[in-house]
Amino acid sequence: MENRNLIRFDWAMKRLLRNKADYSVLEGFLSELMKEDVSIESILESESNQQIEVDKYNRVDILVKNEKGELVIIEIQNQLEYDYFQRMIYGTSKAVTEYIALGESYKQVKKVYSVNIVYFDLGQGEDYVYHGRTYFEGIHKKDQLTLSAKQKILMSGKSTPSDLFPEFYVIKVNQFNDIAQDSLDEWIYYFKNNEIKETFKAKGLLKAKELLRVDQLSTEEQAKYKLHLKNLRDEASRLFTLKADAEFEVENRKALQIAKTLKDDGFPLEAIAKSTGLTIDEINEL
Repeated sequence: MENRNLIRFDWAMKRLLRNKADYSVLEGFLSELMKEDVSIESILESESNQQIEVDKYNRVDILVKNEKGELVIIEIQNQLEYDYFQRMIYGTSKAVTEYIALGESYKQVKKVYSVNIVYFDLGQGEDYVYHGRTYFEGIHKKDQLTLSAKQKILMSGKSTPSDLFPEFYVIKVNQFNDIAQDSLDEWIYYFKNNEIKETFKAKGLLKAKELLRVDQLSTEEQAKYKLHLKNLRDEASRLFTLKADAEFEVENRKALQIAKTLKDDGFPLEAIAKSTGLTIDEINEL
């Protein structure tokens, strides 16, 4: 039997997955995403507790330090933000600068991964998972810049600048077609449907299926979770209304412009009203 009554991942990250005993859920997801075994050393302070009330349910973020000493920002964004790419840049830059001690050499700058789970169509592209890295290509020779032999030793075996620079992952949940073709897709299926199928074998999902059941929450937590879902619906409805109003305003301006042109050209008011959907009184006011 499939488990359909699971908590949304944003709520789970904020409330349930910060205990060391439950790190295996996040470790499983990151391992499937990055295609390597990820172990979490600690969860550091994130921004989500300092946000305004609207942002508390629109966005959730968590900052993880893995056993290699690297930083992983996991952020979930529920509503459209046109400047979200800039937010990704800011988040990684902030992590880089905040986690190097005063007086330390630049060698101590930590590798940062930015993992972004978004419930809107960010940018333009046909895929639903994107991975961004920094490469340096020769302008003339078209070769890729690598680290020198000595740098590779000093940088613990890293071979290219891209191994040092931040990396970005974007998962566009709503663009996923609900067909899980691999273990990462099984995680994305859960993100989209709050459901983990019995056939799913991805790392961390078995623990998630046990831990993230709604009926495991206390009565008080269930009430808070229901309020969270209501807030998400209300915000989505508010944004839909704003978008509809904006589209209506654009269409109304077009109709007024067309009506004015037809009126100036001497067309009968009744014909203008029929063509534009405006009333005779509205046309007379032009």
